[in-house]
Amino acid sequence: MPSALKEAALPVFAIAAALLLFGVFVWFAGASPLEVWVILFKGAFGDWFSWQNTLQRAAPLMLTALCVAIPARAGLVIIGGEGAVVLGGLACAALPYVLPLPANIFGSLALCVAGALAGALWIALAGWLRQYRGINETISSLLLAYVAIGLFKHLVEGALRDPASLNKPATRSLAEGLAIGGIGGSDVHWGLVIGIVACLASGLWLRATASGFAVRVVGGNPRTAQLVGLPASRLILAACGLGGACAGVAGAVEVAAVHTNANASLIAGYGYAGILVSFIARHNPVAVIPVAILFGGFGAAGSLLQRRLGLPDASVLVLQGLAFVLILASEGLRMVDWKTLIRNRMPQAAEPPLRKEPV
Repeated sequence: MPSALKEAALPVFAIAAALLLFGVFVWFAGASPLEVWVILFKGAFGDWFSWQNTLQRAAPLMLTALCVAIPARAGLVIIGGEGAVVLGGLACAALPYVLPLPANIFGSLALCVAGALAGALWIALAGWLRQYRGINETISSLLLAYVAIGLFKHLVEGALRDPASLNKPATRSLAEGLAIGGIGGSDVHWGLVIGIVACLASGLWLRATASGFAVRVVGGNPRTAQLVGLPASRLILAACGLGGACAGVAGAVEVAAVHTNANASLIAGYGYAGILVSFIARHNPVAVIPVAILFGGFGAAGSLLQRRLGLPDASVLVLQGLAFVLILASEGLRMVDWKTLIRNRMPQAAEPPLRKEPV
């Protein structure tokens, strides 16, 4: 079997098993599993309207998955991308308070740069705590995400709140010229193009550049990296900064293309869903693209399940949770030598007794 197919086999089987278990779950809820599976794929990919919803949801998933995938290549497990998303969106919405921006593509680019800087600094902080204070990056990045959400709510409901937003606190809406529009007049915004370009560029950087190779050496064998004199700390901070920048851009795009301001709707769980996308893609930036589209489709089909079958809109979160658990379990199976295991399990033919020679 080719190596690419071999790498993809276990994630595909894990997703299929998650769909089967999800069918059992909805069966207990009184729905037909076959009908649920049909509605899932019809709501995700059935027509152009479904495709637009799917691709719109896939755009931030690509960028938040890179927040996990790039540091993972340096040997870190970062799961706090949600904090970078909300701070990236907050920086995007707050920049017009500080600087007058031109209402054109350069102003929109400045908003994305502000979001990228906010996300990069926040995730790089988790890398710094790991390298210079010995704090586990998984725990620190997760806790920093809650700090970022608290900071976001404090500013949106306080200093940056638009007085016109009464029932739902929000910042002032961006000028129309700063908004990121749709591609060709569709509902799919240019954030999808940004996400695809970011995935392809990250994959090319990791595979075809000296610095990307150095990051992979640090993540694969830290001892070897020390022996050859690679600056491990700087590479780890760079990987965290790049991953955080991608998540920050996701938040900025959500503000500039979807919400037009920073409000509580920005805390939509894209950072946590990006963890699942990255693990299914095995931290391969290029493989992130199809996986993000698949799970963006599942998210888009949640409302259709609610309308057609009366299931909760959040029931697709159960599917995502099942997929995540099975993906983690399948990683343990990847190291099993199946040929040796099967050979040892097969019954062995009884050996004939030794014949005694006469003395």
